[in-house]
Amino acid sequence: MRRTGTTRRGALTATGAIAMGAVLAGCGSDDDEGGGLKGSGHADARTASDRSSAVRSETSLRKKAVGVTASLLGQYENVLATHPATAAGLTPLRDAVRAHVKALAPTGAASLEFVRTRPADGPREAVKALAAAERRAAASHTAALLDAPPELARLLASVAAAASAHSYLLTELAKETKA
Repeated sequence: MRRTGTTRRGALTATGAIAMGAVLAGCGSDDDEGGGLKGSGHADARTASDRSSAVRSETSLRKKAVGVTASLLGQYENVLATHPATAAGLTPLRDAVRAHVKALAPTGAASLEFVRTRPADGPREAVKALAAAERRAAASHTAALLDAPPELARLLASVAAAASAHSYLLTELAKETKA
């Protein structure tokens, strides 16, 4: 009898397809020649106001993405502090999340401050909670792709794909973790 539902292979394939779609959607010409108005004496199609609005929009998207990722980083730090036995499996993932916070920061200088919360009681439950948090972060970054400019969309797609992979790895780690 064939299994039904979402399989790990299907989930990873879908995540890869979403990330690839976002990357391909972000590919294209970024030239600001005003649609062929070069040298015709017409004002540039993008006014200074439009550009500042785009910058504000991108900054806002970056701040939201940093907030989501910094919250995730805080959860990793809390689980590692509470359940030191999970350090071997969680430290590389936590370090990757820290790099994501820095990459997403609007000015490149990210604040790594986060809220301390109490993780789940046992190590297995804490790792499962981290897997769920990674899935939520991936969904948030994927949703932000629609409004992001091409370069930020590529970054968000990469971070979303990494979060999906982390979720899978954490789900498998939870199965191996003693309760």
